[in-house]
Amino acid sequence: MIHEILPVGPLQCNCSVIGDESTREAMVIDPGDEIEDVLALVRKHNLEVKQIVITHAHIDHVGGAMKLRAVTGAPILLNQNDYALLKMLDAQAAWIGVAPPGDVEIDHSVGHGETLRTGALSANVLYTPGHTEGSICLYFPAERKLIAGDTLFAGSIGRTDLPGGSFKKIINSLHERVLALPDDTIVVPGHGPITSIGVERETNPFLIKNF
Repeated sequence: MIHEILPVGPLQCNCSVIGDESTREAMVIDPGDEIEDVLALVRKHNLEVKQIVITHAHIDHVGGAMKLRAVTGAPILLNQNDYALLKMLDAQAAWIGVAPPGDVEIDHSVGHGETLRTGALSANVLYTPGHTEGSICLYFPAERKLIAGDTLFAGSIGRTDLPGGSFKKIINSLHERVLALPDDTIVVPGHGPITSIGVERETNPFLIKNF
């Protein structure tokens, strides 16, 4: 697996470029901004982008998706429960003081239990509502790697005080789906440093059971 992580935009969203070393097919996850830099990584590895996957519809994760689609022709995938958030991109832009990205068109909804394939790579879609109503994570079982979006961070979890957020739902998503993964699973959060399921199970204050 080729995996480049590029923090993009003012909120330093972790954009992932993931490619199959044999076929050179790739998916880009959460291209929030700085698309020229993302494309430079694609060219560096001689990749062909086949899918653009959005973990949730906050502007820092989806803001550059249309620019990337325009260059690559790759479809944009997002869970349909976040379509309402897409209609709030102008408001989201105002919250963080950036220019609105314009309308973002989704080509396909993606839901829990689906498998996304890029070359020989496969990722299982985990539906993990809580940070937003339509949040997903992508788990690559062969590589034991989780692209967690803003559901799980090193030492923390996604905020739930924005539209579509629910603390009860994110805790349920984490315990029922994310913590069901093996402890040696590498976790790439939507922001900040890489961690692992085992480390978060043992040390994350939101996940340690106090009973």
